[in-house]
Amino acid sequence: MTTTTPTQTTPTEKTSLRVYFLSHGKVQPVAREVPKTQAVASAAFTALLDGPSSPEAAIGLTTSMPRIEPFELKLVNGVLTLTTRPLSGAGLAQTVYTLTQFPGRDDVVVNGKRYARTDFEDFTPAILVEHPLPFTIVSSPLRMAGTANTFEATFDYELKDASGTVLKKSFVTASSGSGVRGTFDVTVPFTVSSAGDGTLTVYESSAKDGSRINVVDIPVHLEP
Repeated sequence: MTTTTPTQTTPTEKTSLRVYFLSHGKVQPVAREVPKTQAVASAAFTALLDGPSSPEAAIGLTTSMPRIEPFELKLVNGVLTLTTRPLSGAGLAQTVYTLTQFPGRDDVVVNGKRYARTDFEDFTPAILVEHPLPFTIVSSPLRMAGTANTFEATFDYELKDASGTVLKKSFVTASSGSGVRGTFDVTVPFTVSSAGDGTLTVYESSAKDGSRINVVDIPVHLEP
């Protein structure tokens, strides 16, 4: 009698990271999971070159990155150094934001020139939300974190469910503003009876007429 042992597959370990596309010409991070690797910077840059997914494109995300292969990314004297074809200003912003997301990587050399995120304020939204990212699953309390450069360092947010019901609405004060980009990291409690889609909206209220300006909508999936 012959017996066979069922083949067991081991789930591939994953590494979570961010890549930065564009929304209305400003950088917008999205989540990516890649096979676990120590070469996380190369994995992130490769994911950036792949461009937005269909759902991301459907909410208006675009990219200024050409499909460029091969490229060389290595450490030179402790600094990430990328050699590739010339990039546009927006493409450079996407690249620098993507490669400086890792601890200890505050700047990067691209084609012989050193850059930091502060070099790309023109490509950075007034309110840059880096947590949560579009289409991620969130539960209460939602953590909202990122950077902002708004009047008097203050901006508003609104969390809605799929029906448009406002679950939470308040304001945030970043560590600085009015020309100096600051950081914010707050928690947003909310209650839902069942899982479903929702939207986190951040915006400034115009000092002139109270209208919403610098609006960013982030689709999320709400869990009880």
